[in-house]
Amino acid sequence: MTRTKKKSLQIYLREDQIDALRTVSERRGESLAALVREGVDMLLDRLPISEDPLLDIVGLYDSAPEDLSENHDKYLVEMLAKEGDHEP
Repeated sequence: MTRTKKKSLQIYLREDQIDALRTVSERRGESLAALVREGVDMLLDRLPISEDPLLDIVGLYDSAPEDLSENHDKYLVEMLAKEGDHEP
């Protein structure tokens, strides 16, 4: 198994989903996080890259700050603050 850097992501699941995941987690001896990653991998494997809706946003902007992926919240707050300054 290849070790790759992981990043935190907060998600909200229905209670029945969590209960089912806990049951599978106990049976397989794997963490909930490992099961969620496995499910995401399965979904991504089924999705042809040409049909990926996220590709529609590629190239919408000519440039962005180099640290946008790490500091997106900061930039979003700044953008919203600027929009608030120009309200009708």
